[in-house]
Amino acid sequence: MARMVQCVKLKREAEGLDFPPYPGDLGVRIWQSISKEAWAQWMDTQTRLVNENRLNLADARARKYLAEQMQRFLFEDQNVEAQGYVPPSA
Repeated sequence: MARMVQCVKLKREAEGLDFPPYPGDLGVRIWQSISKEAWAQWMDTQTRLVNENRLNLADARARKYLAEQMQRFLFEDQNVEAQGYVPPSA
């Protein structure tokens, strides 16, 4: 049976992650209170942030920026979309 969590991003109970997806205390916090669905949403957003802002993940400043955006997206319910990103039209 899947582990269920009260997802703070989706504001409902949903299937939880199998393991902490990020190192340290923040990873444990994500594992305890973020669902697989919300994490998948973050991964899509993170990809857009990296691509649209041309972030170099070898740069500590880029990693710090992404960590800040991740916390805002997952725990503060803020829109962190890449500036200038236009979703494809259907």
